[in-house]
Amino acid sequence: MNLATTLALAAAETEHHGNVMAETFIFGVIAFILFLALGFVVLSYRNVANRHSHKAEAYAAKNPVQQQAGHGKH
Repeated sequence: MNLATTLALAAAETEHHGNVMAETFIFGVIAFILFLALGFVVLSYRNVANRHSHKAEAYAAKNPVQQQAGHGKH
């Protein structure tokens, strides 16, 4: 036997005809769960500024905004 024959026989032995979609379905499930988890993290930061509006109002009362000449809105 030569190298080419050995490689051809080894490739034939390892070849299988299964359902590729069933074998790779788990990758889609993992990605879906990951995106759901990341979406939950993003959703948890929704409306955070309004949860502490009393602190923001107290800070704004103590520190009034000063206009800078030459920058910003005219």
